[in-house]
Parts: sequence; C-alpha cells; structure tokens
Amino acid sequence: MSESPSAGPIESAQRVHALDALRGFALLGVFISNSLNWFNGRLLLPREQALALGASPLELTVNSLFALLIEQKFVTLFTLLFGLGFALQLTRAEERGTSIVPVYRRRLLMLLGIGLVHMVAIWFGDILTTYALVGFLLLPFRKCSEKTVLVWAALFLFVVPIGFSIGQRVLPVMLDGAAATERAQKATREEEAERRAAFLTGLSSDSVVMTQQANAAYGWASLPNPNRPLLLSIILGRFLLGLWAGRRGLVQDVERHRPLLRKLAAWGLGVGGVMGLIVLAINLSHRGATSMPGWMLWMRIPKDVGILFLGVGYAAAFALLFQKERWRKVLGVFTPAGRMALTLYLMQSVLSLCVFNGWGLGLVGRTPPSLTLLLCLALFAGQVAFSHWWLGRFRFGPVEWLWRSLTYGRAQPMRRVPTAAPAAS
Repeated sequence: MSESPSAGPIESAQRVHALDALRGFALLGVFISNSLNWFNGRLLLPREQALALGASPLELTVNSLFALLIEQKFVTLFTLLFGLGFALQLTRAEERGTSIVPVYRRRLLMLLGIGLVHMVAIWFGDILTTYALVGFLLLPFRKCSEKTVLVWAALFLFVVPIGFSIGQRVLPVMLDGAAATERAQKATREEEAERRAAFLTGLSSDSVVMTQQANAAYGWASLPNPNRPLLLSIILGRFLLGLWAGRRGLVQDVERHRPLLRKLAAWGLGVGGVMGLIVLAINLSHRGATSMPGWMLWMRIPKDVGILFLGVGYAAAFALLFQKERWRKVLGVFTPAGRMALTLYLMQSVLSLCVFNGWGLGLVGRTPPSLTLLLCLALFAGQVAFSHWWLGRFRFGPVEWLWRSLTYGRAQPMRRVPTAAPAAS
C-alpha cells in the first residue's frame, strides 16, 4: 500500500452539514426523553404518585405526545447516526489508502473511558459505554456488501428480539411452571421498586456525595439486566442500518437518492405513526390498572417496529427538508450542536443534576411532564446558543477536543485560524 496522509480530525469544510444538523436535532429528542423519564424522577416514583403528576388533561396530552413522537424514536435516530458516522470514517480511510481499524479502535477505547466516568461519577444512564462496546462489533462488517449488511441488520433488529421475547415468555414457564414464574417475576418487580425508591431518596439528598453514591449504587445494581442482550442486539442492528445508509450516501448525496428518501420518509412516518397510535391507545386503555394482561408482553414487538420506522422516517424527512433553502436556515440552527454533541450530551447530565437533585433546585419527583419539557427546552436553547458561540472561536467542542487528542496521541489545535482578508487591489 502506498504511503498516504496520516489520519486526523476532518476540517469544517469536509463535514456533512446535514448530518451535523440531524445529530443536533436527535440530541434534543434524547434530552427530552432522558428528562421526562429519568432526570425528573418520574420512573422512580411509586406508580400512583407518577400517575397523579400526569393526571390533568394538559399533562396527559404532553405524556401522550411524548410517547407517540419522541420516546425511543430519537434514541433510535441517534444510534442510526453512529453507524452512518462509521461509514463516513471508513470511506475517508479508504480514500487515504489507510486502514480504519487502529484509529477506530482508539476512538472507541477513549469513548469507553469517557462513558465510564460519566456513568459512575455523573449519571448511571450513560449510553456512551454501550455504544463504544457495540461499536467494536461493526468492524467485521466493514468489508461486507450492502445486501449482507442489511440482512444482518434485519436479523439483529427483528429475528433476535422476537426470539428473545418468546424465550423470555415461554422458557421460564416450561422449566419452572406458571405459578413459580409469576412468583419470581413478582419478587423481581418488588426488588426493583425498592431499588428505585432508595435511588429517589438518594437523589433527594442535599449532599452531592450522597446523590452520586446513590447513582453509582443503582447503576451497579442495574448491570445484570435480563433485557440487556435484547438491547445490545437492537443497537447493533441500528448501527448496521446506519452503516448501510452511509454506504449508500443517503444523507451525503440527497439529490441522487431523493426517490428512495421520499419512500423511506413516507413509509417510516406512516407505518411508525400508525404503530405508535395503536400502542398508545392500548396503553391509555390500561392506564391506572394494577396489573397488565399477559398478552401485553407481546406488544413490545410492534412497539419496537414502530419506533424503528418512525426514527428512519424522521431521518429521511429531515434530509429532504434540509435541501430546501428556507428549511436549511431553520434546521441549520442545530448544526453547531451536532458538531459538539458529545460535550452537550455530558453537559445535559450535569445541568439536569443541578436542576433536579436535592443539592440543586431539588425538583426531582415534583415536576409534571409539561414543566419538565419547558425546562428541557430552555436548557437546550441555551446549549444551542453556547455551541454557536463556542464554535465561532474553536474548532471542536471541549470534550470532542479531549477525545480527538487522546485518540491521535497528540494535542489537537483548538483555536480557529482567522481567514485572511483579501488584499486590496
């Protein structure tokens, strides 16, 4: 192989701005999801108390729209973009005539380190560690054909989850009997309720040390999650779907793929929306019920299908709209946030602790969905303004700079170099 330029961070002119804007848009949805489910303590409250906080017509509407349009959909979108980003890195490495493997492995190892610090010291719900670990599994697919990548994506997204769901439902009954299985499941639910109550008590403390000890304890207790293999399979499937999209150049060359993107947008939004409405209607019909019928466990399959379709639909629709000048001016507001998504993601955790934990404003377990949403939007608006200001002066976000410097083994130039003014004639 001929000698080629050494690997290094890409310059602003080489970036795919639609991809950056889409990443920033996805980050907003991820922040809303984390805020309404975890940061505000809703999933830690006893069921009756959580229902009371969302009982008014306004709160019920906010919760329903969140469940239909945002919950898990933007996490899906964010995950797809990880795989698409891998495809871009792969393409650029091939253009340089180098192997992606050494740099990519270092990137993932550094991301894993950042994620572990985030998970233990700040918030147990970190996704970076999972992305880093599953990201290694993308390497064997780097030389596979687009068709092969799609087949494996379908396997991890549909076949494995369906088989896993059937196994979870059927095998315990076959091995231990229905009565014993029900007793074990009830004991598991009670143990989880106790852990969540203890976690909520810890977060309500006015001591930073106690809140973070509670975070670490709950995170450690949550590691042996029986659903984790299912989660890892779905994430890998989404990575592979993003890899396929990146290989095809769907976001990089929208004009060439406009017909396909229109179909993806129509089918994604249509099927995902219908699936979401069906799941929402069923959940609302059982709102307040003390127990769920056994068949409700199977609703996870159509729910996951609807989430995936809607996430793909969002991505395709965003890419199409970004080509229109008027929409590009609106959606382009997210571009700087997407360029420093890692910094903003970690900042969201810190800001949320300041707002909700007992040593901060102490709002954990007390804010209804509408107020949580308003706080989230206000904080994200501040983050967008900060990202515009920061990237007007620096090449990377602060954590992005650290990540790149550790990956390449040398400090990267941080400040932007002013463009020289043209000489007067």
